[in-house]
Amino acid sequence: MTGKQLGKRIVQILIVLIGISFFTFMLTYLAPGDPVRTMYAASGTMPSEEVLQAAREELGLNDPILVQYGHWLTNCLHGDFGKSYSTGKPVAELLLARLWPTLKLALCAMVLMLIVSVPLGMLSAVYRNKPIDYIVRGFTFFGISMPNFWVGLLLMYFICIVLGWLPVVSTGIGLKKIILPAVTLAFAMSSKYTRQVRTAVLEEMHQDYVTGARARGASEREILWKQVFPNSLLPLITMFGLSLGSLLGGTAVVEVIFSYQGLGNLAVSAITSYDYNLIQGYVLWVALIYMVVNLIVDISYYWVDPRIRVKR
Repeated sequence: MTGKQLGKRIVQILIVLIGISFFTFMLTYLAPGDPVRTMYAASGTMPSEEVLQAAREELGLNDPILVQYGHWLTNCLHGDFGKSYSTGKPVAELLLARLWPTLKLALCAMVLMLIVSVPLGMLSAVYRNKPIDYIVRGFTFFGISMPNFWVGLLLMYFICIVLGWLPVVSTGIGLKKIILPAVTLAFAMSSKYTRQVRTAVLEEMHQDYVTGARARGASEREILWKQVFPNSLLPLITMFGLSLGSLLGGTAVVEVIFSYQGLGNLAVSAITSYDYNLIQGYVLWVALIYMVVNLIVDISYYWVDPRIRVKR
């Protein structure tokens, strides 16, 4: 990717972020609930209506909507997403505090997914339409059909309650408290990626260069790992980037089930408490993560596929 192309992508990211921020701000503005009452309720007090009106005036909530959005966007550009109405802490501080637990969970889930899906996908492709292929495809069908919350509840019941191997409540500190949420997330992803690996490998195995390699006497193992597998990576990189962006945005259902203190759990708490500043900051944060990950994926194409470098 050239410098000019990179600059155009960054400009596009900024334009999209502004559009998302405006849309999110309008939705939270139209949503029910009073953030000022929420703020005082969190502190355990309920002041008079005069005090509430004075607080709204001080926070600028009585200004026209476009004026409020302009002030909020200006502050965001300086790294200030405002303060949480429910906790009184800066939104940026809350988001950063939950980033590391979510990052650990995402990386663990992705590692588990790759360990399972790549060998199974290649095995299924190599032994196509044989018993092991049918077994792997049956596993993937079962995995895709199971929603995350159901997998999480089943794991919690059997592993934590019946066997007592792991704690029920996870705080994201230590391997024992992160493994169940990671396995839950990796379960469905492994099924999806196994199918994608199988499809990509099968497509590459029917290419002319594979036939040529066999004619030159190359072994099947060498063809598979040195030629077929690297060429199968390109379509998988896009999926990998989207999955990583989704996980870094926080997986609310799984985090709530296991009481995991990540971004998804924070978002659910913000929604239930009508914490509009926190909701707006979270949406903008997730959008930024997605677009940055997609940009990194596009840049990685340049290094993974030599044909792209030749064309440019």
